[in-house]
Amino acid sequence: MSTGKELAVVVGASGAFGRQIVARLCASGVDVVAVARSAVALDELAGLHPGLIPCVADIASDAAVAQIRGLLDRPVRMVVHGPGVAVVGGILTAPTAALVDAVNIKVGGLLRLTRAVDEHLLRGSRLVAIGGHYGFEPTAYAASAGIANAALVNAVRQLSLAYGARGVTAHLLAPGPADTERLHRVAADRGRQRGVSAETVLQEMCAESSLGAFTTPAQVAWAVSLLLAPEADALTGSSLMLDSGRRRGLP
Repeated sequence: MSTGKELAVVVGASGAFGRQIVARLCASGVDVVAVARSAVALDELAGLHPGLIPCVADIASDAAVAQIRGLLDRPVRMVVHGPGVAVVGGILTAPTAALVDAVNIKVGGLLRLTRAVDEHLLRGSRLVAIGGHYGFEPTAYAASAGIANAALVNAVRQLSLAYGARGVTAHLLAPGPADTERLHRVAADRGRQRGVSAETVLQEMCAESSLGAFTTPAQVAWAVSLLLAPEADALTGSSLMLDSGRRRGLP
């Protein structure tokens, strides 16, 4: 039942970033449509946030467009596309099918989400994609994340051009490595490649930051909530780096 509030749609809502983003957006005064593949995880999330609207859907499939669209009954103030991709190894060993799957989830998923909400967008609506540091600073060990997130940068800029005349803006957030279960899987995979422990890899990755720190999911959620401000119009098409001082390249 409609509460009269505007909607936010969060894809990847049950993940480490997604849970924090859902909490921030609920506190910001919008109703949240939480999209994830697991009904159990969504039920758990709904128990934490009364009024949350669960949507069981796989954003890697075109069927998700109708599944999300069917739950929208009022203006959509923001969409956040934040699904993760599989850890499949480095560029020399990663299966090509896994790289294609990653692009489908990141870029194809963003386009499916956008098409699901299109008729509910209004001036000042935000399209937000969660990319990552590896899309800007390629490594030899995180092939799927690097390739998919680099493609996402271009897709967000194209969306900013396509929606600009309607006053709808598009934004990319690029976190650095965050201390999550996924990061530990990446570290374990890289450690196996090098013959060192996952803990050694984590320590090295932490040291890559000028602060000696990982980005936190709470910091990413904070940045998402900032984009609700009308002043964020000026950021359309751009990438907001949340990498704790890892980026070395210019610009």
